[in-house]
Amino acid sequence: MAKKWYPVIDRTKCSECGACIERCPNDVYAKGTTRPMVANPKFCTACMACQRVCPTYAIDYLGDTCGDVGCGCKFRV
Repeated sequence: MAKKWYPVIDRTKCSECGACIERCPNDVYAKGTTRPMVANPKFCTACMACQRVCPTYAIDYLGDTCGDVGCGCKFRV
């Protein structure tokens, strides 16, 4: 997995529904708001759960590797 792998929110697409915050199993996002803010990027395990629940497709990922990032797929940044 990438050493620096974390979600990036496209603010022009984000509806601030909070689904990504609720779904994240690793506390990557700040709590207490529906506006997603990546507070703990080092906790991201590349599970992509937040991206899968985003209704506006506002989440992408930033990483520092090519190849296997731990989710079973081959992802090229």
